[in-house]
Amino acid sequence: MFEARGKSLKELFQNAAEAMFSVICQIERVKPRKSLYIKVGGRDVKDLMFNWLQQLISLVDTEEMFLSRFEIQEIDKKHLKAMVWGEGISPEKSGTLVKGVTLYNFRVEKTPWGWDARVACDI
Repeated sequence: MFEARGKSLKELFQNAAEAMFSVICQIERVKPRKSLYIKVGGRDVKDLMFNWLQQLISLVDTEEMFLSRFEIQEIDKKHLKAMVWGEGISPEKSGTLVKGVTLYNFRVEKTPWGWDARVACDI
């Protein structure tokens, strides 16, 4: 489980992705060699966060990539467009295998100072 915070939705979603990939791999060692463009939608901001993180997990399998840089280009409470960067999977940079995001204690909420999220990963 991890928590992420941000002053804006953009910052929250970038920080949540970084936190999750800090579990999946040794993110500080992953070079931003290849970029991918991602579009994600959801019913609301909570659903959007869930779908965003699930999409990123799927890239580990489908693109065989560890990700280390996340740039939200456009975001509202139901849609986002982003660029992500990373490199091919390598055993020496592996962390914990994350199979997915669970709804256990999952939350995304507006706070007086910005946004807060709590995410539990299925490992």
